[in-house]
Amino acid sequence: MTDTRTEVAVVGAGAAGLAAALALAQAGVPTALVGRHAPVADGRTVALLDGSVRFLAALGAWAPLAPQAAPLAVLQIVDDTGSLFRPPPARFHASEIGLDAFGWNVESAGLVESLRARARETPNLALIERDADACRAGEAEARLTLAGGGTVAARLVVAADGARSRLRAGSGIPVRDWSYPQAALTTILAHDRPHRDVSTEFHTRSGPFTLVPLPGGHRSSLVWVTDTERAEALSALDDADLAQAIETQAKGMLGRMRIDGPRGRVPMRGLAVASPVAHRLALIGEAAHVFPPIGAQGLNLGMRDAAALRDAVRRAAADGRDPGSRAALAGFARNRRRDAALRTAAVDGLNRSLLSALAPVDALRGLGLVAMQAIGPLRRAVMREGVLPRSSVPELMRAGR
Repeated sequence: MTDTRTEVAVVGAGAAGLAAALALAQAGVPTALVGRHAPVADGRTVALLDGSVRFLAALGAWAPLAPQAAPLAVLQIVDDTGSLFRPPPARFHASEIGLDAFGWNVESAGLVESLRARARETPNLALIERDADACRAGEAEARLTLAGGGTVAARLVVAADGARSRLRAGSGIPVRDWSYPQAALTTILAHDRPHRDVSTEFHTRSGPFTLVPLPGGHRSSLVWVTDTERAEALSALDDADLAQAIETQAKGMLGRMRIDGPRGRVPMRGLAVASPVAHRLALIGEAAHVFPPIGAQGLNLGMRDAAALRDAVRRAAADGRDPGSRAALAGFARNRRRDAALRTAAVDGLNRSLLSALAPVDALRGLGLVAMQAIGPLRRAVMREGVLPRSSVPELMRAGR
């Protein structure tokens, strides 16, 4: 049983929570990271976009991770909906916007371990390997009650405890959540033909089917979003039959495939909050926003949350203000609400458009893809916005810092 007092307590030991705690501690803010390290083997990877990689590099967590990452130099979109308005395949090259790659794909477990190794050696950061059962926000500080006894008192608590956040639930922040008639099947594949650093997303009537490069040229990660019933049936297949189903869905583009890692199945849901802040509380990552794994937006949005929170707390400290006050968090709340709303609308809109069989919806989606291919300035603007918003970029994500 321990009682700890600190400036900021981050609850949640996933990638977003670890990144936030590291960023705050390295900025000179006494920080505690509360949560158990519980890695899950489910074949999930994450495509870290350019801004997130800059953030991780600034934290000292990218160098050990880089050898395990594959660049995403080209993004390819293939319409496989069977629509009458089906456009030709579209390709987007990172070189068009001055980048070597849009991002780098890494296994989720490797990302968390790299951040955790950095956290163990970072001054100003206390690691408390226990769950937080409850949070009570007082006038001058918030107090976390820990499982098994003990407390942590802090002027600001950061909820990075996931989509089913206990801290968010206890805060009274209004939440809007919804579900989709879909699930995502995830795994890692080996294949005969090289991927050549091309990430391919097939748009199907039941959701996106995405193959993302992994290191070595002949391995890729899979995110197959499909209807719930089919996802369950696919999950029940043995490795050989599942590999054959994936190969068929991929039109044989990477040749013969075999399952080369663990599998996972994730129900598709969405969540948005009215505000990412409450009294002495800030929400980041999936505690603040959840949407389908389309376009590599989810964790990258969580990384922007973490980097933006670090900037807000640092400014408050420089001005002698209370970091847990509404005034200190007002700019963070405004910018994160806008960023999350735009990403949620884009991903939700695309996913629902695939599920719709209405001809006008198909036509609009097809025309949009054709326009991006044909109009260079539009294509480049969309690519830049997809990688990193151009407004209110957190300091540690800026180019040339």
